[in-house]
Amino acid sequence: MFRNYLLTALRNFKRNKLFSFINILGLAIGITSALVIFMIAWYEFSFDSFQKDKDRIYRVVVHAKFNGSEGYSTGLPAPLATALHDEITGIEATVPVMHFQGDSRALVNVDRQRKDPLIIKHQEGIIFTNKDYFSLLGFRWLAGSPQSMQSPFNVILTKSRASQYFSGRPFSDIIGSTITYNKDISVKVAGIVEDLNENTIFSSSEFISYSTISKTRLQDNFMMNVWNDWMAYSQLYIKLAPGNTISRTEDALKGLLAKYNKDANKDAANTMAFKLQPLNDIHFNQKFQAIGQRTGHKPTLYGLLAIGGFLLLLGCINFINLTTAQSSKRSKEIGIRKTMGGIRKQLIVQFLTETFILTVTASVLAVTLIPLLLNMFADFIPPGLEISFLNQPGIIVFFIILIISVTVISGLYPALILSGFKPVLVLKNQMVSGTSNSRNAWLRKSLTVSQFLIAQFFVIATLMVGKQIKYSLDADLGFNKQAVVNFGTPRDTVDAHGRQLLSGIQSLPGVEVVSTGFFAPADAGVAFARVTAMIDDKEITPDVNVQLRFGTPEYMDVYQIKMAAGRNVEQSDTIREFLINETFAKSLGFKKPADAINKYLKWNDKLVPIVGVMKDFHDLSMHAPISSIIFAGQKGNTYHVKLKSADNNAKSWLTTIAAMNKLYKNIYPEEDFNYSFLDDTISKFYEREQNTAKLLTWATGLAIFISCLGLAGLVIYTTNNRKKEIGIRKVLGASVANIISILSKDFLVLVMIAFVLAVPIAWWAMSAWLNGFQYRTTMSWWIFAAGGFGMLIVSFITVAAQTFRAAVRNPVDSLRTE
Repeated sequence: MFRNYLLTALRNFKRNKLFSFINILGLAIGITSALVIFMIAWYEFSFDSFQKDKDRIYRVVVHAKFNGSEGYSTGLPAPLATALHDEITGIEATVPVMHFQGDSRALVNVDRQRKDPLIIKHQEGIIFTNKDYFSLLGFRWLAGSPQSMQSPFNVILTKSRASQYFSGRPFSDIIGSTITYNKDISVKVAGIVEDLNENTIFSSSEFISYSTISKTRLQDNFMMNVWNDWMAYSQLYIKLAPGNTISRTEDALKGLLAKYNKDANKDAANTMAFKLQPLNDIHFNQKFQAIGQRTGHKPTLYGLLAIGGFLLLLGCINFINLTTAQSSKRSKEIGIRKTMGGIRKQLIVQFLTETFILTVTASVLAVTLIPLLLNMFADFIPPGLEISFLNQPGIIVFFIILIISVTVISGLYPALILSGFKPVLVLKNQMVSGTSNSRNAWLRKSLTVSQFLIAQFFVIATLMVGKQIKYSLDADLGFNKQAVVNFGTPRDTVDAHGRQLLSGIQSLPGVEVVSTGFFAPADAGVAFARVTAMIDDKEITPDVNVQLRFGTPEYMDVYQIKMAAGRNVEQSDTIREFLINETFAKSLGFKKPADAINKYLKWNDKLVPIVGVMKDFHDLSMHAPISSIIFAGQKGNTYHVKLKSADNNAKSWLTTIAAMNKLYKNIYPEEDFNYSFLDDTISKFYEREQNTAKLLTWATGLAIFISCLGLAGLVIYTTNNRKKEIGIRKVLGASVANIISILSKDFLVLVMIAFVLAVPIAWWAMSAWLNGFQYRTTMSWWIFAAGGFGMLIVSFITVAAQTFRAAVRNPVDSLRTE
C-alpha cells in the first residue's frame, strides 16, 4: 500500500514541478530557520543543566542601595567565604572564586625544562579556588587529586591547558612543573582534570589553590580582611546541604554582615544584603555581570523563537494555499478513486504521504542551508555552537518532531478538503460550483493576508529599529566624540613614564590636544563617588548616585564640554577642585548653575570647592537618564587624544596612531598598545539594538521572499485557470496593461488589507520597545507609509511579472479546445 502511495506522490510531483519546487523551497527556508534558531535556544537554555544536584547550587550576590538607588553585584567582600565556611551550618560546599585583579588574565611563564620557557602575555581562564570547586562540578581527574588544592602554590590544569603548555608530554611528567604568574607568583602543577565539555558558566581552565593568596602580595590586593569594600573579581558559590533552605541561609548571611560590617545598613537609603542566586538563573540574569561570564538574553531568544515560528508558518501557509488552489486539478482523480472503492481515510493518508515526502525533501535541503542561515544569524550565535551541534540527541529529536509537525500542519487541511470531494459532482465537472470552492478561496485569501501581515510587521519593525539606532548615534551627546582616541597605560607607571609619553604625544603633528585621566565622558564602565555637599554650613547627602570623572584640564578641550557657569579646574596632582554637571546642581537644590559656584563637596573628609558647572552630557546610553556627575582635576593612566580632524582624513589618523604606538612601545616594550575610537565605544552601547536590526533585516527578507514565492504560485495558478478569459479579452481589444491591472487588482487588495491590519500591531509593539529608551525618536508616519508602499511595490512586481506572461500570450493558444 505504501508503495502505491509513494508512486502516486512521485507522479503528482512530476506533473506539478513548479508548484512542488515552490512548496519545497518555502518549507526548506522555514525549516532551516526553525532548526537554526532552536539550536541557538537549546544551547543557551542548556547551561549547567548537566550539574548534579543543580537545584542546591547557588551564587552569593549583593543586593544594595546607594543613596536610594538600587545596585546589584556578583563581587563580594573577600573574607565572606572563610566566615561562611567556619560559622554557618547547612552548607555542603563553599567555593570561592578569585580572578586575577581586574580580570581573569595574567602574564604566564611556563618552565618546560627540556624546552625554552613558554610565555603567554594575556592568558585567560585563571582563577584561585579550593578543592570543593572540583567536586561541585564533577571534574574527572587524570592526574593528581583534589587534596593538593589544600596546599599553597599548587595549580590544577585542564587537559586542554596542559596540552597547550606541555605539548606531547605524559601527564605524570607534567606534575611538578613550575608556572609563574605576573612574574612573581610561582606555583607547581599538582593535577590535571578532564575538560568540562558541557555548556557551563564555569569556563576557567587553570586553578590555583586558594591558600596561595594569603602567602603572597595578593593578600592585600584582594582585600582579604576588608568587609566594607569589594571588587568584581571576588565571587562565591555554595551548595546547600539536603534539607537546608534559602531563607535560613540568607538569614545566617545577614547575621554575618551585621557582625563584621555594622555600617552596611546605616539607613533606609543605604542598605546591603547577601542573597542566594539559583544556578539556573545565573546565565540569564542581566543584573549580575561577572568577570569571564557571558550572559544570555531571554527576550532576544524568545524573539528569535517567534521569528523562527513565523518563517515556518509562512512556508506552511504557502503549501496550504497552493495545494487547495490546485484541488480542481485532482478532483477527477479523487472521484475515480472513490468510485473504485477508495475510502476517505486512504485518501487522507495518500495526501499526507505526499506532504511528508515534500517535507523530508525540504528538510534535506534545509540541512544544506544551515551554514548560510548560521551566517545570517552570526551576531546571535553563541561561542561554541557549530553545525556539529546537530549530533546532540535533543536536536535530532526536535528535527524529527519538526518534520512530523510540518507534515501535519501543512498537509492535514488540504487532505481533508481533497478527500471530501463528492465523486458524482467531480465526475460531472460540477465540483467548482459548490460552496466548498468559495470557502477554499476565502481561506486562501485569509492565509495570503496573514503572510503579508507578518512580512509587513517585519518591514515596519526593521525601519523603526533602524531609526532609533540612527537617532541614538547621531544625537547631540553634549560632548565631542569624533576623532578621539583612548588608550591606557600600566597602572603603576603613571608618574614614572607618564610625563614622557604625554610630552611625546603632544609633539605629534596629527594631535590637536591630549589629556590623561579616567573614563571618557561616556564609557562602558561606571564609577560611583560617595560625596556630600556643604551648603550654608549644612551637610547634604545627595539622594542620587554620583558618577566620577577626572582628568587634566585639557580633558574639557578634548571633549569640547561646555560650561554653564564658573571655570575649568586647574592642573593638580591631587583633587583640589570639582566641577559638577547641571543635573547634579539641580539635585542639590540650586535653581541656577551659578549658585553652585564656591560651594563645597566633602571628599575623603576634606572640603573641595566647586569651581564650575558643566552643561549636561550623556554619560550612558540613550536607555538611561543623564547621571549626576562630578569632575575632578587629576591626572590618570587613561589617555584621551583629540586628533586633528579638519579633513577627517583616516589615512593621516592611522599615521598618527602608528606614531603613538611607537612612542608607547619605546616606553612600555612588554605591553600591547590597545586603543579605541570613542565613537566606536559609544556605538557598542547599542550593540544589542544593532544585532536586533540585523536580525529583523534578515527575517524581513526571508518573510518577503517566502510570501512573494507563495504569491507568485497563486498568480501562476490563477492565470492558468483564467487563460481563456484573458484570450477573449485580448480578442475584444484589451491591452496588456488592462489585463495586468485586472489580474493584479485582487492580489494587491489582499496586500493592502494586510498593511491595514499590520499598522496597529506594529505601532503597539514598537511603542513598547521604544519605552526601553529614556531618550527616543518619534513614531513617524512615514515609517508606516514607506513600509506599506515598499511592500506594495514588491508585491506588484511579483504579480506583474507573472501576469505579464499571461497577458502577452497569443489568444489563439488560449482559446483552442482542450
